[in-house]
Amino acid sequence: MELVKRTYYWWNKWTGYSLLILLLVATPLLTIFFKIFDSPGDSWKHISETLLWGYFQNTVFILIGVAFFTFLLGVSTAWLVSNYEFPGRKYFEWLLILPLSFPGYIMAYTYVGLLSYTGPIQSFLRNNFDITFKGPLIDLMNLPGTIFILSVTLFPYVFLISRTSFLQQSKSLQEASFLLGSNRFQTFFKVALPMARPAIVGGIALASMEVLNDYGTVKYFGVNTFTTGIFRSWFSLGDSTTAIYLAAILMIFVFTILYLESWQRGNRQYASLKGTHKPTVRLEPTKPKQFLYTSICLVIFLVSFLIPFFQILHWVSMTYQKVINQDFFLLIYRSFTLAAITGVVIVILSVILLYTLRLSPFKWIKNITKISTLGYAIPGAVIAVGIMIPFLAFDKWVYNTFLTAKTAGLFLSGTLFALVFAYVVRFMAVGYNPVESGFQKIGIHVNEASRLLGSRSTKTLFKIDLPLIKNSLVSGVLLVFVDVLKELPLTLILRPFNYQTLATKTFDMATNEMIAESSNAALIIILTGIIPIILLNRLINKKIG
Repeated sequence: MELVKRTYYWWNKWTGYSLLILLLVATPLLTIFFKIFDSPGDSWKHISETLLWGYFQNTVFILIGVAFFTFLLGVSTAWLVSNYEFPGRKYFEWLLILPLSFPGYIMAYTYVGLLSYTGPIQSFLRNNFDITFKGPLIDLMNLPGTIFILSVTLFPYVFLISRTSFLQQSKSLQEASFLLGSNRFQTFFKVALPMARPAIVGGIALASMEVLNDYGTVKYFGVNTFTTGIFRSWFSLGDSTTAIYLAAILMIFVFTILYLESWQRGNRQYASLKGTHKPTVRLEPTKPKQFLYTSICLVIFLVSFLIPFFQILHWVSMTYQKVINQDFFLLIYRSFTLAAITGVVIVILSVILLYTLRLSPFKWIKNITKISTLGYAIPGAVIAVGIMIPFLAFDKWVYNTFLTAKTAGLFLSGTLFALVFAYVVRFMAVGYNPVESGFQKIGIHVNEASRLLGSRSTKTLFKIDLPLIKNSLVSGVLLVFVDVLKELPLTLILRPFNYQTLATKTFDMATNEMIAESSNAALIIILTGIIPIILLNRLINKKIG
């Protein structure tokens, strides 16, 4: 049988589309790169002399603290549910992922309300035991409190990836460790943990990216970081150049984390030889140990999700009658519509990038797709500044060239187009990955058969490929939908005047001491975030099973 040699062309219309997408997605980074050479703004000297070192210290301390506690919480619980049988284990496999549905700023407001003088804990102690505290039961509005809040909301990143790694490790390696005289504890540190190191570091890197993106928590707690510095420079001081300088420094943190994650992973392989994999068999410990393992997982779940969730439900029951009205439903409609539009746009762009790669699988085209999805690693405040500056310049050019004072207006900046554009840059990777997985499952041969029968590339895409990956397309839209719904810093900077989303409404009400009222919008965000988490857990179980 004669083999048919595949012929790939380095240029076609799909390649042009992909290059255009790359150019658009790279806009924020290109803006920061070129603007960094401008002269510093008026406020830069003041910030560099009095505030910059504090930004640096706080950012580093939060990164280190969150990395440590997400490692401790995520790896320990992942090891327990992967290797031991104990009451509730099957439920904790997905219950411990639920904190991801809690944005950090919502968790912060909830715990401050819980521990405040008028909160349920102190009220119970005063009314039943006549115990009174001055001020909050525990003061979280500081640097350690910020680390605590971000750790309990972000540890599921490490838990998810570590659990998958532990379950995929071969039983044969652990048996060899036991034969050499190691106990279960020693085997964990000498075999399982080193094998899972790339996965664990990857999870910590994801959590670190979220730390750098956070604005709501650090702003509410009064902790100065580079993100709050960018907001202060842009809104309070009106100094775009200083905001650019701070954004550039923040990007150094991002690239350092990405480099360290890539460096430690290197070319190491931590997998068993093909054909020798034996799945890990869970041990059934003694009853006291089973009780201990259940208690550990239960306490972490209570602290990271159930207690704050019930507090939000309590606040909703108290305030829903005066909060839920026509304006509230309009708020939900706006937020859901914005998130859905962004999800659809990202999935369409992802299909274009991936179909280009199928038609012309050259290395430079692969690099285009990788660069196009780097936005998830860039903090939202950086993207917002990097987009706002060229959009403002474009609006100024249009005004000076074509318009008069009577007809002046904003065409790009301060519009929903700018906001959706920024969301696309930020969350491209979120929608891209499910679509890529769908294309990989159907393979290239079905596509080639259609082309050999005379169908053009566009017809093949719509008639063959898209129907086969429709579930992946829906998954991509859903994941983007949830992330857009939670996004705060980017939305605060780029939203049109007086335009609210569920996230910004929650933030504004909480910062105006209307924490109970803000819980209604917060509950919608949390409940929406739970849906993809449950679907993700089912997908992981199906893959491993």
